[in-house]
Amino acid sequence: MGKPKKKQLPDLCALAQPGAEIAVRVTPKASRNALEDSGAGLRAYVTVVPEGGKANKAVQALLATALNIPASRLALVRGQTARDKVFRVS
Repeated sequence: MGKPKKKQLPDLCALAQPGAEIAVRVTPKASRNALEDSGAGLRAYVTVVPEGGKANKAVQALLATALNIPASRLALVRGQTARDKVFRVS
């Protein structure tokens, strides 16, 4: 799993404030890795399977790239096994 390409991701730098919580709806086993900012909120598409936290790590990497912060600054606070997840910026 390489670093996602920046040009495919929306610019979410404005959300990269400490303490900010970011809600994401995740679709695992997708045909591509992508992050979309629609009117209904953020949607993440990852190609990995939702086993052993692999999909969570892939979504964390996508978000970190779009936010232009290290992945270590993102913590999954809700939705470890659900499609709807909430990440907090530290």
